[in-house]
Amino acid sequence: MKNSLKYLSVIIVLITFGCTDIIDLKSESNISVDNFYTNYTDLQVGLTSCYKGMQAPLSEEWSMTELRSDNTVENSGTSTSTVKHDLTYLDQFYPPTTHQGVYAYWLQTYNNIRNTNIVLNAAGANYNETTTTIEYEPVTIPVTLAQCKSIAAEASFIRAYHYFNLVRLYGGVFLIHEPITPEQAKTINRSTVDAIYKLIEADLKNAKDNGSTSAYSANSQDLGHANKWAAEALLAKVYLTLNRKAEASVLLQDVISNSGYSLQSTYANVFSVNNEMNSEILFAVRFKGGGLGMGNPLPNNFAPVNSGNAIINGDGDGYNAPALEIIKSSSSYTNYIDPSAARFATNISSFTKGNAATSYFVNKYMSPTIIAYDAESDWPVLRFADVILMKAEADGNVASSLAYINQVRVRAGLAVLTSTNVNTIANFEKALASERRWEFAFENQRWFDIMRFTTTMSTLSPSTDQFPGLKMQGAEYVMKKHLNNMWSKLYSGFTVLPIPLTQLLSNANPDRFLLPIPQYEIDTNSFITIQQNPSY
Repeated sequence: MKNSLKYLSVIIVLITFGCTDIIDLKSESNISVDNFYTNYTDLQVGLTSCYKGMQAPLSEEWSMTELRSDNTVENSGTSTSTVKHDLTYLDQFYPPTTHQGVYAYWLQTYNNIRNTNIVLNAAGANYNETTTTIEYEPVTIPVTLAQCKSIAAEASFIRAYHYFNLVRLYGGVFLIHEPITPEQAKTINRSTVDAIYKLIEADLKNAKDNGSTSAYSANSQDLGHANKWAAEALLAKVYLTLNRKAEASVLLQDVISNSGYSLQSTYANVFSVNNEMNSEILFAVRFKGGGLGMGNPLPNNFAPVNSGNAIINGDGDGYNAPALEIIKSSSSYTNYIDPSAARFATNISSFTKGNAATSYFVNKYMSPTIIAYDAESDWPVLRFADVILMKAEADGNVASSLAYINQVRVRAGLAVLTSTNVNTIANFEKALASERRWEFAFENQRWFDIMRFTTTMSTLSPSTDQFPGLKMQGAEYVMKKHLNNMWSKLYSGFTVLPIPLTQLLSNANPDRFLLPIPQYEIDTNSFITIQQNPSY
């Protein structure tokens, strides 16, 4: 078995913490820089804990992204479960400021930012807010500058990944880029969105400049580690979000030409647990089943309720259900259905028990497991398909962009698009947005795509006013259209937490597209006044 990050993590965690400690690697129990980092191996162990720390936020991230998009819904309108209620609040855009999932995601993410800050500090890598660059200073432990830069490159990538998600979900957040005490943290207020993006850019440039430049190899000893190519791809996505398309295009072309990554021959093969870290996966959050405390809980979360062991061992929770819009063909829904049968079958499946109604569920992460909530399946963050579709987005409606879209379509078993089919900018953007929706369904990308396209593409703006009297465009239009479609099919039947259509549509507004700053952060700080996001 190749010595990839997933298996290196198990080995290092077992050696360093002992078998009884591997389940709890939250930042408050991690070894501090003051008493641990004495050599390069110690730095590697610290970095491994940063990778492990990426797992926890994923337990909530889907509910902040996919569930709030037009891809999935919370469909338990008769449940009295507190968890189900919390999911309904997110799905319908009215989470309270005390929402437990919103706070859990925030806390888990900042816990791992703390981990990365400790590792970066130990490696002598510091963020200079004046020059907005990562600078290196000598360290006292016996490591070379090259070793420090290699460790810091990966830690920088992880920190940038976390802040990129935070700024897109919450807006301006707390900019913490070095180890600090809880007392010091109380004196740091929210930074501007621009300031957060400057740190993200600096971190990803550091990861790009100092990360591994080796082309993809299935036999690499570094599978799972963030390298130059992953950093370039993520930085390109940042640039697309900031509407800096020319800069994104240069980075993406480098990945396409020189990284060695490529599309898998079939869509299903991308997600097979027997084919992990394949040529299409630039970066994934890795999980390891087998009772090690490193398994993926999400397959059990997504499997249908009362499915027993038919889908996955230990039954399912029925979370993150595909919206009826994308699983049933009708006169109302035809334009929403993925035309690729192979891709549809990988993404969505169904389960029927006795005379009960058929339950549709997210299928792409299902894998055999002995212990419930302990699956082997990794979570893809950056894929080569993403790279080539981002390249099409960056370059706009030109022949090469259409060719990139067609690469993904052909792999999905679809006919190629021609300049006859795509003869306007609007048609091109519509084709691109549609392809991204189906290709990355349930990978936590759709919400961010909707938000990004609002400012960088015209596709999501309405050609006609479907809602007389309401002024909207882009993301607001898409979500109002989705909620309007789903109200008669789903939400109107809710007997617990019922909601009128007028209120449902009113909730879907730009202010509510940001999550609330957790109320705990505001209420427990007696040093400064923290501003809540508008409308909360």
